[in-house]
Amino acid sequence: MLIGFVMLYLVLSIGIGLFAATKVHSASDYITAGRALPMVVVVAMVFATWFGAETVLGIPATFLDESLGGTISDPFGASLALILFGLFFARPLYRMKLLTLGDFFRQRYNRPIEVVISLAIALSYLGWVSAQVVALGLVFNVLSDGLIPQAQGIYIGAAVVMLYTLFGGMWSVALTTMVQMTVIVLGLLWIARLVSDMPEVNGIAPVIEHAAAAGKFEFWPPMEWAAIVTFIAGLLTMGLGSIPQQDVFQRANASKNERIAIWGTVIGGSLYFVFAAVPIYLTYAATLVDPVQAAALHAQDAQLVLPTFVKTHLPLYAQIIFYGALLSVIMSTASGTLLAPSVTISENIIKELMPHHRMSQTTLLWVTRSVVVAFTLLVVAYSLWSLDTETSIHQMVENAYKVTLACAFVPLVAGLYWKQANNVGAGLSIVLGLIVWIAMEFIAPEAALPPQFSGFIASAAGMLGGSLLAIRK
Repeated sequence: MLIGFVMLYLVLSIGIGLFAATKVHSASDYITAGRALPMVVVVAMVFATWFGAETVLGIPATFLDESLGGTISDPFGASLALILFGLFFARPLYRMKLLTLGDFFRQRYNRPIEVVISLAIALSYLGWVSAQVVALGLVFNVLSDGLIPQAQGIYIGAAVVMLYTLFGGMWSVALTTMVQMTVIVLGLLWIARLVSDMPEVNGIAPVIEHAAAAGKFEFWPPMEWAAIVTFIAGLLTMGLGSIPQQDVFQRANASKNERIAIWGTVIGGSLYFVFAAVPIYLTYAATLVDPVQAAALHAQDAQLVLPTFVKTHLPLYAQIIFYGALLSVIMSTASGTLLAPSVTISENIIKELMPHHRMSQTTLLWVTRSVVVAFTLLVVAYSLWSLDTETSIHQMVENAYKVTLACAFVPLVAGLYWKQANNVGAGLSIVLGLIVWIAMEFIAPEAALPPQFSGFIASAAGMLGGSLLAIRK
């Protein structure tokens, strides 16, 4: 019965996506939903897109393995990125009436800068989308009691997300997100209430007290230079690296006006930070209800603790609610993050390779849909590789933003807020950022100063030195 309800929910999601396709008449509709979305929809999209598999499965697993300090990148860094984008980037970018973030780099700099940064942005999504697809595979594996291997679950999950993203685009993301956010918020709050009433838990306070006694709320690093640098770099990798991203820009850009673009992003980011505490609470409460099972699963894969606990200790209706919420979480993120790189590749790379008079809106729409299919296949391949290398969902998401921090953040900020920024500075910023980051990944991947942060510093130096040198000449 549980699997039946899950399949019904998947069919419903595909149906909403197909209905959304009726609103798509051009590439602009597909990419920006006609720039007509109200505040509640923008808030829901920002929240639901970022409240993904890593929030329900990855972050709580990291909390169990380490402590609150281990979650510095997400949710702390992720929330910071959304709030900063809303306050400092949404207004000027919205006023430019761009289709993609890559368009900004073409208008502010030149075509080569646009291509390189667009490729970097698209590449960064590989890890994020794959994390969602791996989580879908894990869910199907748990639901079927192992009858569906995680690899097969990855195929099923990728196919479902691709289908309803393929036809409806941003309209599909917007409409399905409204349903999914409702299921996420109400479902997880209901499960939290149910777990709190269990005699082994007996409320929220005992869980917090137990976690505090176990040292799980240790947040600040030791007062040592290496530990402090690593901590700050963990915050800023996602906190800054997530800003030059098509999905964040796309949600703000689809807003009905610039006020909604700003505050929809800020409110969505704030809600994400607050609500990320709920899966952490549920997962730690599971260790109090059944410590033997939790310990065994923790030793195997901490990401299994919460979904297995729900399936073995909660009634059927609660399982239906939880897995409905979990699927909502994963698919809302997967659809948005699958659309973003596909749009970037088609608009900023493929379109510019073709004569403009031959690239009509209809042609661009079908090119974008073709890229969605191609990128899905790439995601599946990367997801299967991640299974073999035992890369955690949280790690996959963390790794996604290294490339954009190293080469895209500085050109974006300088392009918006420094009049002297020019093509030479942007080019040198990208080259130095990428070279230093990649070199340090091989030379000193475990250094106190993480490789991507070294790349970020080099990128800033390249922008400053290159731009000033070009001005003097």
